[in-house]
Amino acid sequence: MAIDGSDFSKAAVEQLNRMTLPSNTEIHLINVYEFPTALGPELMAIGGSLNHYFEEFINGAQKLGNEIVTEASDNLKSINKTLTITTSVVSGLPKIAILEKAEEWDADLIVVGSQGQGALSRLLLGSVSQYLATHAKCSVMIARDKNNS
Repeated sequence: MAIDGSDFSKAAVEQLNRMTLPSNTEIHLINVYEFPTALGPELMAIGGSLNHYFEEFINGAQKLGNEIVTEASDNLKSINKTLTITTSVVSGLPKIAILEKAEEWDADLIVVGSQGQGALSRLLLGSVSQYLATHAKCSVMIARDKNNS
């Protein structure tokens, strides 16, 4: 399950909570953060204050990502204590990172919200959920938030 803390990803967690899942179900929660366009890893070599900004950005993104996946994990565990849940927070282009992790985990199902936090990214790069639906090797469930659709 890929989540970003948006109302749409919270709706995905709620839909997963409503599903009857076998007790041996493994759920991998992933949060992917993107580097600001002007701040790629290749700029690390420049050093100085840019390095400091880069480190602050990564630390902040990791902290927020950990809060998001922990909240979702707690929510899922509160409904079904028998689930095995692992979490990860990674950097990269969300649609690519999610797809790579799903293949690495040999996922049976990817669960995502219909929209995410980044409206600009969606405009420039296309919908993550649409990309996953057309490129994933497994099934994809796209959850909608009825209140924000």
